[in-house]
Amino acid sequence: MAEGEGVEVSRLFPISGVRMNHDPFVLFDHFAIEAGQGFPTHPHRGFEAITYLFSGAMRHKDNLGNDSVIVEGGAQIFCAGRGISHSEMPESEGTTNGIQLWINLAKKSKKMDPSYQSVDADELPISDINGVLITTIAGGKSPVKLQNNATYQSIRMGQNTNHELSVADMRGLVYVVSGELRCGDETVEAAQALLFDDDNETLSLHALGDCHLMALYGVPHNEPITQYGPFVD
Repeated sequence: MAEGEGVEVSRLFPISGVRMNHDPFVLFDHFAIEAGQGFPTHPHRGFEAITYLFSGAMRHKDNLGNDSVIVEGGAQIFCAGRGISHSEMPESEGTTNGIQLWINLAKKSKKMDPSYQSVDADELPISDINGVLITTIAGGKSPVKLQNNATYQSIRMGQNTNHELSVADMRGLVYVVSGELRCGDETVEAAQALLFDDDNETLSLHALGDCHLMALYGVPHNEPITQYGPFVD
């Protein structure tokens, strides 16, 4: 679908009439931005967001005075709180490719002051678990500061490797960027996602080939969500 100025995104949610959110997550977009496209200044309220890049570079500017550029493997994070205006525009000649994620704020945090954080690739912790490479974007030992109890990881698995996610009391998803993955009885291909609710202790993942996936899970707020355009109340 189209967003911003000339940008095409592959949206998992919100999609009206299909799935508006997956509490506490309220937007998940895989974007590809070319030079001359982007997201000019626009407002937000009521959630926090993470933009993580697979390639290219992105400049963030906001009304708090922040002006910074992230490149491949880096992330920029803002908490919109009671309100923020910002822009995100590509800074590279080629394609800027990545994921934008929005996480709802609990009702008690909706009126907090907005904030911004930028984290370079070399600041994000990387672990190797039996040949599975895990970059932790949020949660664990990541320097990213969130208002939510959530974990967000970029995971690269070689063919026939296995990995287990501990997701007790968490709701989330596994999104396959490239390759093919098996989780239980489900097979998930590139550009597909497997969503799960908070009734699992673990998720067992098996890579059918070389696979790059995003794992995302957090504690749901179990509060009503009103979502319209750039605002989440």
